[in-house]
Amino acid sequence: MIGEPDSNSYPLMTAINQARSRTKLYGWIDPSLNFSTSAQRNAPEANDVYSNRFETNQFVLYAERLPDSVHRDHIDWGYHLTALFGTDYRYTVAKGYFSGPWLNHQRQYGFDPTLEYVDVYVPWVAQGLNLRAGRFISVPGIEAQLAPNNYIFSHSLLYAIDPFTDTGLIATVKVNDRWLLQLGITGGHDVALWTPDAKPSGTACLSYTTKSVNDNFYVCGNGINDGKYAYNNLQQYDATWYHKFSKTVHMATETWYMYERDVPALGGKVQPEIGTNAAYCLPGEQRCTAPEYAVVNFLQKELSAHDFLSFRSDFLDDKKGQRTGYATRYSEDTIMWCHWMGTTVQIRPELRFERAWDMKAYDYGRRQNQLTVASDLIFHF
Repeated sequence: MIGEPDSNSYPLMTAINQARSRTKLYGWIDPSLNFSTSAQRNAPEANDVYSNRFETNQFVLYAERLPDSVHRDHIDWGYHLTALFGTDYRYTVAKGYFSGPWLNHQRQYGFDPTLEYVDVYVPWVAQGLNLRAGRFISVPGIEAQLAPNNYIFSHSLLYAIDPFTDTGLIATVKVNDRWLLQLGITGGHDVALWTPDAKPSGTACLSYTTKSVNDNFYVCGNGINDGKYAYNNLQQYDATWYHKFSKTVHMATETWYMYERDVPALGGKVQPEIGTNAAYCLPGEQRCTAPEYAVVNFLQKELSAHDFLSFRSDFLDDKKGQRTGYATRYSEDTIMWCHWMGTTVQIRPELRFERAWDMKAYDYGRRQNQLTVASDLIFHF
């Protein structure tokens, strides 16, 4: 956000120094409980991937200083550090960043330093320029891996398989009150710059907000390079649309197309990288291009200052099975109620049904349909 003041306050900083410091420490604990028709695992559902159990998805601590982007007379700076522990580390892990516990051992619980970046704000470029360098959340999309940043506890199928973090440099320019431009160069998706999988990759995004502020359109090409197979070297083209129907009802829609070239074939002579899936290529092919298509819609209704409902439907076509392990079309529908208890605790119970249309893809290939009842409970501090 460029041109917006940092008005957030947190219980931990209030206890430390009455929230007088620009450097802030805060976070949350996010346990969850789910009941599922699948016996062992809910994948490709995320984040409650383990069936029928209580678990701690996230224990997160932030340290950050936001640059002051309101003023127009001097350069300012900021930084952000995130430490994440819990079962959700598997969704944020990037090869080369303490990735062994997941990529090599598939441990249920682990640690990930999810975000580490610095910001430099330059006020004299258009209506403000922010330069971000380090490891940051992959820019396009409605959802984010950090629990409070989402409408619903569980994630869409679309989000569960797209890029999570990038390492590099990205510039965000507020051209005017309607247009926002982003240009960046990274080492590719979910890899550290020092790994063999890293390669120079471009990001270009454009955001437009209507004069009424009832609509926002955001298009993005993310991690673009030659597209040849490497760890999560996804070529992603993404578009989102936010629309406000009234003061209490709004929706968010996203669609993307992704692919990788030269993906090793299932059962072929070439083995895929650890932590990735082979592709269902044509008979005789040792490698092939693996594309995916997806669309998701969120509809939100505010019930009160402490309550809202969210309805989500999404469709995913993992054409060669390279992202989920099964070459099939998926659909998913979820309804969730979010309730805030005071200002520091929120609970998000949900009911979710999903289907793999072309083959059994749930519970290690045992089921074609899956029903889950789940909830998380976020304790903010």
